[in-house]
Amino acid sequence: MANLPKLDLGLPSYDSLFSTEEERQEANTEKVMTIPINKIKDFEGHPFHVTMDEDMAKLIDSIKENDMLMPALVRPKPDGTYEMISGHRRKFAMSQLGKNEMNVIIRDLDDDQATILMVDSNIQRENIYPSERGYAYKMRLEAMKHQGKRIEEIPDDELGVEYKKTTCGQVGHKSIDILADNVGESRKQIQRFIRLTYLIEPLQEMVDGRNENEIKIAFNPAVELSYLTESEQFDLVNAIIENQRTPSLAQCQEFKRLSHDGELTADFIEDTLSEEKPNQREKLSFQMKEIDKYFPKDYTPGKKKDLMIHLLESWAKKRSREQER
Repeated sequence: MANLPKLDLGLPSYDSLFSTEEERQEANTEKVMTIPINKIKDFEGHPFHVTMDEDMAKLIDSIKENDMLMPALVRPKPDGTYEMISGHRRKFAMSQLGKNEMNVIIRDLDDDQATILMVDSNIQRENIYPSERGYAYKMRLEAMKHQGKRIEEIPDDELGVEYKKTTCGQVGHKSIDILADNVGESRKQIQRFIRLTYLIEPLQEMVDGRNENEIKIAFNPAVELSYLTESEQFDLVNAIIENQRTPSLAQCQEFKRLSHDGELTADFIEDTLSEEKPNQREKLSFQMKEIDKYFPKDYTPGKKKDLMIHLLESWAKKRSREQER
């Protein structure tokens, strides 16, 4: 007798007929489980640094006093381990307290779902380094594209990108409106943060304020420097360390222009940074009303300046003679 096709009449299954609604809900509910910490691996490419700073110290004290109030989120891996999605800092804190296990929620997620959840669970934290934010935005945007989100081409000038030359990396010029809406940033600002991911590690440390010599580069100059080639960036790092001086925004823009034209050299970078920037020169300022009482009323500002210089010269000569005695 031929096998007849199985008809789906929309009737409840045998098992469902003999299970309660409570049991069915229980089967679909994610449970908090306790698993060994050594079975939890960090998220691959996790962009956020986990460091022992003031915030971490507070988290450790909180967990020590109240235990871990919110479970971490992990996803199962084929080898029987788990990958952390949300909870890297809690895992570190638990390890510092000598804990061997931690509470987690286990959720089946594909790579793109996991990436989006990982970024979203961290991006709203207050203390995030600029480069961390850049890597997070970049990862989330890639995950959204993989999920088939609608991505449109937009003109280069809308992103403020002046050159098409390939540098250390090239940001894809795609619409990031969806991401901008999700994280509350403008598309241009997101693009600028992503540019930081094309800086070499020493420059990223400087823009983040993580440099061991406490050398700091401002955000806007750092974005301009991201257009330099990797070799040019290493030349710049050497010049910065040698001179203990960072380039101004105008200098970074000049470096970018010369790099685009293939004319940026290590000597030019060194010569530029060895020059004293106007904002690094010591300045003396005071209000004229503080010294007006020492001058005749008919003295112009020019006459006052000439007299002060003359008096200072006389004082310097007198001081020199006294030192020679």
